Amino acid sequence: MAQLKFASGLSRLGTESAFMVLARAQKLAAEGKDIINLGIGQPDFQTPDHIVEAGIKALRDGHHGYTPANGLPALREAVAADLHRRHAVEVNPDNVVVVPGGKPTMFFAVMMFGEAGAEIMYPNPGFPIYESVIRYSGATPVPIALKEENGFAFSADEVLGQITDKTSLIIINSPANPTGGVTPRAEIDKLVKGLQDHPHVALLSDEIYSNMLYDGREHVSLLQYPEIRDRLIMLDGWSKTYAMTGWRLGYAVWPDACVDHVTRLCINDHSCVNAATQYAGIAALTGPQDAVHDMVAQFDKRRQIIVDGLNALPGIRCSDAAGAFYAFPNIEGTGLTATQAQDLFLDKAGVATVAGTSFGAWGEGYVRFSYANSAENIREALDRIAKLL
Repeated sequence: MAQLKFASGLSRLGTESAFMVLARAQKLAAEGKDIINLGIGQPDFQTPDHIVEAGIKALRDGHHGYTPANGLPALREAVAADLHRRHAVEVNPDNVVVVPGGKPTMFFAVMMFGEAGAEIMYPNPGFPIYESVIRYSGATPVPIALKEENGFAFSADEVLGQITDKTSLIIINSPANPTGGVTPRAEIDKLVKGLQDHPHVALLSDEIYSNMLYDGREHVSLLQYPEIRDRLIMLDGWSKTYAMTGWRLGYAVWPDACVDHVTRLCINDHSCVNAATQYAGIAALTGPQDAVHDMVAQFDKRRQIIVDGLNALPGIRCSDAAGAFYAFPNIEGTGLTATQAQDLFLDKAGVATVAGTSFGAWGEGYVRFSYANSAENIREALDRIAKLL
């Protein structure tokens, strides 16, 4: 009988509960139960045809080998051009590093700045991988509390007030998962100004939902602040914007001091992103953007349906979802905890959602609903929960 001795750090590594809920939902569906999945953060649209064709063409044209560890030069140039188009910023393609999805950037950034004795700040409730990887690195996770009364935007004063001489990295995410919150420009201005007093602190801005804002809101990219560009890591990618979750393609813009370090991490970790996917990524950025606008318009319609529907349910209130494709209603009036509500909705109503506590302790009393599903399914899910409550 093997008696394996695992490294102690593994016990600090968490998981992403949405995938666990997805597995439970799929098991129930396999047993014949009718399940509506509002749990997983994955667009229900297909990748646009011209992007798929570009990937197929790349394979047929013989692009089967390794690429540079930081990504094809043509793709990095396309990223820089896209960032100029969307955010009116100048980015050197040499500062762009292409990776398989969004998570490698999070992992590499935390590994670069996280160790025993360091403190890393992260949004709570927030994407669970932030806290998981911080703990794995040995650093101390320091939550940035995102509160309903602030529209789930961070308070710059609170963030700045938590910085110590041990703070090595601050992670922010707007538009945000799981809350749909969007931090207004005034708070970001205040944060950037305050960081001038803390030159030892790096910043990771997760902007993966930067194309998904509603009611005329603007996305404020941290790239627009030249005074922090020498310590800013800006994460974005293709998964959400172009419905390319399974292609595994993301990127970050890194400051000069980090580029060599992150490139070595790429070489040690995954060598490079597969070639065909990168050619598809070029087509996504340089081709027509109609499909992106259409998807966001559909998400906006669904957003209005789900927010209004949740607010009509007994014991539930839901603030306006400003960005991404998540609603994060307060369910305290039902008398249920977040996990009890998640399990009840799935087991009794056949609706998969994710407990707010899956995104951190500040998520108690909330449940995440993804509206990356059809309007018809969203209405049916709300009807089922209404009957249940």
